[in-house]
Amino acid sequence: MESNVIAKWETQMKKGTLDFIILLLLKKKEQYGYELLEQIKLASGYDISEGTIYPLLNRLKDDLLIESKWVEMETGMPRKYYSITNNGQASLDKMITFWTVLSANLENLI
Repeated sequence: MESNVIAKWETQMKKGTLDFIILLLLKKKEQYGYELLEQIKLASGYDISEGTIYPLLNRLKDDLLIESKWVEMETGMPRKYYSITNNGQASLDKMITFWTVLSANLENLI
């Protein structure tokens, strides 16, 4: 029972931080979807699927936090690259402030 509670809590924590992680990664450089999957795994340890990332990217795009463009490749198919918008950067700045305060407060509790 306890492991089930912890698993659900961990899942919710991951879901709650994915927007933040994606914006942080896109602040560094524009990336295509699969590249983002790999970077998320490297940065956070979260192993998410394509079925998770693309709906999330579409939602962030609908919210005007990111934008996308197709880039032709020398070989192979074109790739859709994502980048953070000015609105996305403003939201990210607020997220960073919130995260900094929250993590400090939780650290005090721990």
